[in-house]
Amino acid sequence: MIAEPEQILRQVFGYAAFRPQQAEIVAHVIAGRSGLVLMPTGGGKSLCFQVPALCMPGLAVVVSPLIALMEDQVAALRQQGVAAAALHSDLDDDARRDIRRDMAAGTLKLLYVSPERLLMDGTLDGLDRRELALFAIDEAHCVSQWGHHFRPEYRGLRVLAERFAHVPRLALTATADARTVDDIRDQLSLQDAPVFRGGFDRPNIFIRAAPREQERAQLRSFITRVSDGRGAGIVYCGSRAKTESTAEWMRKDGLDALHFHAGMDGADKRAHHRRFARGDAVVMCATIAFGMGIDRPDVRWVAHTDLPKSPESWYQEIGRAGRDGLPAEALLLYGAGDIALARHRIAESPASDEQKRIERQRLEAMVAIAEAATCRRRILLRCFGDDLEQDCGQCDVCAQPPRLWDGTVAAQKLISAVLRTGQRFGVAHLIDVLRGRLTDKVAQFGHDKLPTFGVGKDISEPTWRGVARQLVAHGALDVAVENHGELLPTEAARPILRGATPLMLRADVIETGPAPARERERAPAVSSDNPAFDALREWRKSEAKSQGVPAYVIFHDRTLAEIAERMPADLDDLGEVPGVGASKRERYGAAVLEVLARG
Repeated sequence: MIAEPEQILRQVFGYAAFRPQQAEIVAHVIAGRSGLVLMPTGGGKSLCFQVPALCMPGLAVVVSPLIALMEDQVAALRQQGVAAAALHSDLDDDARRDIRRDMAAGTLKLLYVSPERLLMDGTLDGLDRRELALFAIDEAHCVSQWGHHFRPEYRGLRVLAERFAHVPRLALTATADARTVDDIRDQLSLQDAPVFRGGFDRPNIFIRAAPREQERAQLRSFITRVSDGRGAGIVYCGSRAKTESTAEWMRKDGLDALHFHAGMDGADKRAHHRRFARGDAVVMCATIAFGMGIDRPDVRWVAHTDLPKSPESWYQEIGRAGRDGLPAEALLLYGAGDIALARHRIAESPASDEQKRIERQRLEAMVAIAEAATCRRRILLRCFGDDLEQDCGQCDVCAQPPRLWDGTVAAQKLISAVLRTGQRFGVAHLIDVLRGRLTDKVAQFGHDKLPTFGVGKDISEPTWRGVARQLVAHGALDVAVENHGELLPTEAARPILRGATPLMLRADVIETGPAPARERERAPAVSSDNPAFDALREWRKSEAKSQGVPAYVIFHDRTLAEIAERMPADLDDLGEVPGVGASKRERYGAAVLEVLARG
């Protein structure tokens, strides 16, 4: 007997209707067919397999890459009255026996499992003896060598199509370009299955990028602007050491900051992940090892202190913000050294020429986004095959269009300075020469005698740094990252020197203070002046602590805000609020109404 999907959606999850495409995907799976789902983070991917799992007889198996992610999703399902469990290496023998007993009894509806655990002979043999509803392969980009978080163990999931040919398989991911999509379909034997594209746009995330000049001041300014003491934030750093040092100075600033990277002890990583999931305004300073497994819906901002290697990586990471659909922000800080270092790493990698070519394309697309003088979101979405009909209005370029200036002469002066000083110096010394500063180093090398000495007095130091960075981005200058950051001209510098290639450059604006008036007008994520909302959050915090679960698995901020706005008078009224299913209404309804009554 197959239950009606709309009934499950309403009773269990508390939503009156499916979002676009969800109903089509759910019907497709219930009919016993497989497919690939491309849907942005926060777009409702999980319901595409959770609803069919509850409609169909048998056990649904969900492949997930991280223990912490599995545990949080299982906790959320149990809050909704769903029999779910996670099978992973951290369980003791008794817990594993309990799960296998529930599987044998047929009382378990969703089993979350890592690919390594799933592919063990004992697990597959056990599934052979069970009635299976479906397989869901979450974070499916992990199966692709072109994906931004390739996991070799995901390659073994091909066996599901061979061993369980009659069971529908649904692969799901939030970010995948055309090449990654093709590889996912090939590796999971989904070549003949349809691809459901939900679009990649996340219009609730305001995106901005800026040259990294005063990193700490820029981060402080950004966090002050976007943080209202609610919700968490993530700072992605390019090295393990930087995650630790960044978390340290943030703690000195009074922020609740943690670090996370692959070199940490496993127990410490899990403890930090749980602290992030269950705290309020926690800041996680992390490498891309923290790129997956973040199920928290109220991450309000994400910042990058170094240039990501591809638009796919960047969009996956900033997509951790605003999963509840409420406003969120993303900041990208980058420098010329980032661009040069990434290019060098690709050139020196042992990868095939074809893979190097593809990685270079992705990196240059990321550079184009960072240096954009037109709508950033339009450039970003084109990387995924989406094309906005008009500028987004939700990026810094749209909010404050940059001023362009003819930088041809300035570029010629800088390249000339690089050549005349022997291609042996970094940008700081070159700026001293151009601005006519007679430093000890300039005098030591006799660079005050060069024709280029003092020819750039009319241009400020920050502007010269912007010229250098943009010439690196254009490929006219390289940075000797393996030495001391010397600037080196490339073949692309020749036409600039000859005046054959006019060069329009951005006028950099480095924000380290209050937001411009136009940006301050943007609405906060949730109302900060509703006492009922604040009271509900305090009740939720206490309830979550007593249960030892993340606060958001009880109710999302968006649901609490809706309750505070509607002020339901009884349980029936409360049940009409989106996100309040039958189980949660029964479990928490009386307490919620009491909080509202206390006013």
